[in-house]
Amino acid sequence: MGVRKTLPQPDPEHPITEEEVHKQVLFELETQEQTLLSGATSRLHNLTTLFRVSRDLFRAFRMLNFAGPCVTIFGSARTLPGTRYYEMARQMGAACARLGFTVMTGGGPGIMQAGNQGAFEIGGRSIGVNIELPFEQELNPYVQHSITMRYFFTRKVVLVKYSYAFIVMPGGAGTMDEMFETMTLIQTGKLKIFPIVLMGKDYWQPLMDFVHRMAEHGMISPDDPDLIFFTDSIEEATAHLQRYAVRQFGLRHKRVPKALRILGEKPMAR
Repeated sequence: MGVRKTLPQPDPEHPITEEEVHKQVLFELETQEQTLLSGATSRLHNLTTLFRVSRDLFRAFRMLNFAGPCVTIFGSARTLPGTRYYEMARQMGAACARLGFTVMTGGGPGIMQAGNQGAFEIGGRSIGVNIELPFEQELNPYVQHSITMRYFFTRKVVLVKYSYAFIVMPGGAGTMDEMFETMTLIQTGKLKIFPIVLMGKDYWQPLMDFVHRMAEHGMISPDDPDLIFFTDSIEEATAHLQRYAVRQFGLRHKRVPKALRILGEKPMAR
């Protein structure tokens, strides 16, 4: 007898409708990655996948090449407007925009919307990197420019490629995956030492304790926990970005490439 899967139950703090549960089940059955990662397939299928992946990245590179230096904000899609973490993410989105960064998120609701909203409200540039799902995922209303990716892994590449800092707000498994993958890229020298700012101390404290425990047991380098700047202060986080992103990489002097209309490229206006 197989193991019976239990569907997620509604949570009073983050209410989930039956329709949303049904959509999630459909997504898990039909997602492109599930087909991609299901084992050996025909040569034609593999070739088709290569073209689709290349097209995904080409479209994103073509647009985001003109976005300027970005900060990516990660966090839960379930965080409701008006809550503490939503407001913290909104204020960080505004702070990043004031520093001259383009604020980039996954384009959805919750923390993603809060980050885009903060940038949008002060006249900054706000970008959403959406994901193609079996059901429609609407962009939040504060996204000015967007690109929709077919695959989750190409989406993650784009969210990291154009960013000079990463703000990690409270979230679930996906948020932790994004943070630890970014940390691993820095650890292994695949990515420059860009700031990772972890916010929501009461929520993330057990995770930070575990990061320090990994260092104590020799599973990561003793200085690896220092890759994460842990704070709830908007002012401290902003100062950290100013020192380790703006000044360290001279971003105020970094010019955005010009769009070549002969190639069909379009500049990204605010």
